[in-house]
Amino acid sequence: DIGHDGEGIGKVDGFTLFIKDAVIGDEVEAKIMKSKKHYAYARLEKVITPSPFRVEPLCEFARVCGGCQIQAVDYAEQLRFKERKVFHDLVRIGGFDKAYVESVMEPIVGMEEPFYYRNKAQYPVGTNKEGKLVAGFYAGRTHSIIANTDCKLGVTANQKILEAVLQFMEDNHIPAYDETLHKGLIRHVLIRCGFTTKEVMVCLVINGKSFPKTKELVDVLRALSLEDENNAWKITSICTSSNTKDTNVIMGDNFDVLYGNGYITDYIGDVAFRISPLSFYQVNSVQTKKLYELALEYANLNGGETVWDLYCGIGTISLFLAQKAKQVYGVEIVPQAI
Repeated sequence: DIGHDGEGIGKVDGFTLFIKDAVIGDEVEAKIMKSKKHYAYARLEKVITPSPFRVEPLCEFARVCGGCQIQAVDYAEQLRFKERKVFHDLVRIGGFDKAYVESVMEPIVGMEEPFYYRNKAQYPVGTNKEGKLVAGFYAGRTHSIIANTDCKLGVTANQKILEAVLQFMEDNHIPAYDETLHKGLIRHVLIRCGFTTKEVMVCLVINGKSFPKTKELVDVLRALSLEDENNAWKITSICTSSNTKDTNVIMGDNFDVLYGNGYITDYIGDVAFRISPLSFYQVNSVQTKKLYELALEYANLNGGETVWDLYCGIGTISLFLAQKAKQVYGVEIVPQAI
């Protein structure tokens, strides 16, 4: 089986082992690292017989990076696993009748292209053991940065932006944040993209109240050519967000606009949304549209209903349902989201 965090689950003589990077159907050699009475955590040493569902991950850092899981599993099998998980959770945890769930549950709706889909990415910035500036993602359950500017989940434009920011920091002697010493300036680089409009926002999260070389940074980022074979990406907003707290929270409470309007625009269906650095917006634009269309279909609104959207965030579901409802009320506690 596969566990909640994507780890393989196997048994030896009734004894359960949780093995990171093992795939359903693998026969593996594993080394026990931490043992309990009825189960143990083990490290994958060698794949003896690979699973028929095992594939070569698209990303070379898939095994060490904590950014995503189960890339070594064929996507069709990933979908089957997720569908089975929902089914069994409804029956086992939810207490629903198995036959009833089987009769009403519809097939999972997957993606045509399960990579390059994220419209938002947040990259921690730091220095490696050699003192070189790096950006990427944290290794699983650590704060060690895996240096990788070419994440396969985000858009291709992210790599050029990250490398330009790192080069700018090096050229201008701007230090990365050191969370142990609570010193250094740049903590994270946030990149948001409008998949419909092709607008791109870059926001630097800084350990300070202001950024020292605003004009120079804007000039460097605006000069970037981000077009690829499928998209004409263009940076339309550049911001900084001050976060001087000793915390794991990435963004500060507010942001300053260095260039542009402080937001980008994107669409879900025919509805346009303004997205600021602090807005919550579903990160998978393609699947969000499918999800909301299904929600709208299942709600079966006839134009006379009053709809309440609780924890509405930026109001993506609210406005989508407003196309068919009489009135929609969105309820939210975060002012920046509204």
